[in-house]
Amino acid sequence: MVKTRDILALINTIAPFDIAEEWDNSGLQVGNRDWEVNRVMIGLDVSLPLMMAAKQGNCDLVLTHHPLMIRPEKSIDFNQMPGSAIELAARHRISIVSAHTNLDKASDGLNDYFASRMGLKNTIALSMDPPSPLPTDEITGIGRIGYLASPIPLEQLVRQTKETLGLRHVRVTGDMALPVTTVAICTGSGGSLMDVFLRSFAAVYITGDIKYHEARRVEESGKALIDVGHFASEHMAVDLLADKLGQAIQTAGLNIQIIPFKKEKDPFTIV
Repeated sequence: MVKTRDILALINTIAPFDIAEEWDNSGLQVGNRDWEVNRVMIGLDVSLPLMMAAKQGNCDLVLTHHPLMIRPEKSIDFNQMPGSAIELAARHRISIVSAHTNLDKASDGLNDYFASRMGLKNTIALSMDPPSPLPTDEITGIGRIGYLASPIPLEQLVRQTKETLGLRHVRVTGDMALPVTTVAICTGSGGSLMDVFLRSFAAVYITGDIKYHEARRVEESGKALIDVGHFASEHMAVDLLADKLGQAIQTAGLNIQIIPFKKEKDPFTIV
C-alpha cells in the first residue's frame, strides 16, 4: 500500500524539499501522510477546477508546482479559495502536495528543463545556492545561463521562443538586431534576479512578470529581455513532474497512475 508519505519521499529524490527558498511553502499543503495513494493528478495551480477533476477522477493526491498557500491564512472560509480546496481535500481524502522553488532550483529541475527546450548548452545557475552537501556535479540554484549553438539575432531568438512555448505574443526589450550567444532564463517571476542578470555575461534574459522600470534598466544596459509571462514559463512543470514522478514510481516498482491536468489556461488574455 502506497501512502502520501511515500509520494513525498519520491518527490524529494526529484526536487529535494530542503533546497526550497525560506519564504516558500513546498511540501504537504493539506492531507495526511498516512492516506493511501493510487492515483495522482498533476497541475500548475491548486484551483477548484483541478480539485473537482481530482475528485471525479478518484485521485488520492494532487501534486502542483504552485503551493496552495504561501502566506499563513487568517481564516479558512469553505466558500472561497483556499478554503474550498481544503474542504474538498478533507472530505474526499485527497492530499495536496506542492513542489515549488525546490523544483525550480533542483538539478534537472524546471529551469534546466526550460533551458534544454531553449537549446542552451553548458548551463550554470544564474544565482547559485550557498555551499551544500549535494554532489559537485549537480547544479542547484535559481535560473540558468547557457550558450546557443551559434550566434543569432534577437529577432530570431524571439521567434524561436514563441514557437517553443506556443505563444502568439511576448514582450521584448532591446535591439532586435542584437547578436545573441549567451542567454539567461528564469521560470516564473524573474524580476528579483535582475541585478544578477545585468552583472552576468548573458546578453538576453528570458523570464516572466517583468516590471516597467526593470525593463528600462535592461534597455539602458544594452542587453535584451524577453518576457514570456509567468504561466508560459512554468506550465511545462506539469509535463516535467509527470515524467519525473512517473520514472521514480516505475523505478520503485509501484503501481500508481499519474494524470496530468490539461485544462489550465493563462489567466491573462491579450485582446
